[in-house]
Amino acid sequence: MAELATDHQASLVTVVREWGRIGCIGFGGPPAHIALLRKLCVDQRGWLDAREFEDAIAACSLLPGPASTQLAIFCAWRVRGRVGALAGGIAFIVPGLIVILALSVLFLAGSSPLWVRGIGAGAGAAVAAVAVQAGWALTGPSWKRAAGSHSQRLRWIGYLLAGGAAAATIGPWLVLVLLGCGVTELAVRHQRQAASAHAITMFPLLLGRVLPVRVALGALGAAAGAGALLPLAWTAFKVGALSFGGGFVIIPLMQADAVGHHWMTSTRFLNGVALGQITPGPVVQTVATIGYAAAGIGGGLLAALIAFSPSFAFVLSGARYFGALRGNQRALSFLDGAGPAAVGAILGAAIPLARALTQPWQYAVLAGALVLLLGLRRGVVLTLCAAGAIGLLIALAGGPVPH
Repeated sequence: MAELATDHQASLVTVVREWGRIGCIGFGGPPAHIALLRKLCVDQRGWLDAREFEDAIAACSLLPGPASTQLAIFCAWRVRGRVGALAGGIAFIVPGLIVILALSVLFLAGSSPLWVRGIGAGAGAAVAAVAVQAGWALTGPSWKRAAGSHSQRLRWIGYLLAGGAAAATIGPWLVLVLLGCGVTELAVRHQRQAASAHAITMFPLLLGRVLPVRVALGALGAAAGAGALLPLAWTAFKVGALSFGGGFVIIPLMQADAVGHHWMTSTRFLNGVALGQITPGPVVQTVATIGYAAAGIGGGLLAALIAFSPSFAFVLSGARYFGALRGNQRALSFLDGAGPAAVGAILGAAIPLARALTQPWQYAVLAGALVLLLGLRRGVVLTLCAAGAIGLLIALAGGPVPH
């Protein structure tokens, strides 16, 4: 298996500055992050060629966790080695983390002002529409990947339905469904016994290889000692190390935990998801709002540390093999099962998000958001800001606003 060579193509200061800049202006989620990284690393600086960049995108999509964060870490690794990967990844994550924690203090406070609750209720009402739009955007490409045979497409439909049903009903256990769909497809395409054993052992072996994951597991141990933080640590670990598809796949993983452990009400959870969508940087930073609700600023930082550590682990342990990973048939087969299930989970996440709405006017906002996103093809940030503005007007007019 061929390895990629890496050398110091840029100074550490340049990496911190440029990756920090992307972390500050990266509104719009993974598509925006990928476009900014391509412009910087391929078009402007020529640090990577187009083929290597595309291979890195494909490899990151095969891994659990936030793909655009992993891509940012990989690009920093290519231009400045391991130290660059750590510095660039942190610079990419920290700006959005600061913003989302600051907004969490404002929007998740115990006695938020009326105008804040109005904005939160409006933006939160549109979150289910964002989930539908995100899932719909992934459905077409995923369906095309299943074009091999009639039986493959039937399995694709089954995986999609399984993911959707799991997200709508058993959110905390969605991880098992995603892994199960991946193992099933792998077993269908390869020798059952060997393929299943490979799939089951593949990710634990990778997770245990390098220091960042040991940091995450150490944080889990520390949380266990703290007692109340153990469920938070487990939630963050699921988000960072066991979620395929990124983005809205993390929502059903978090919702039942956040509400079930009484860290947040359903309304405040919607507010937290909206904050993760309108802030720059990776959407996975939504987990910091859960951490803040559970244990203040310290909880938010702990949740972010645990959720992002696996991304550093995956890249630092396997970046040199990313080109080969793209052509690995076992990995591709696993993703052909887990991928449709993840798409279904994103679509299915809209159901509990919509059920969390409490006011009739919020359903009207949800319908308007669907029109903006799917009919008029407006952006997520614009849609959420418009929904928040409507909530603000209703609150100021004396309308009912959920707590």
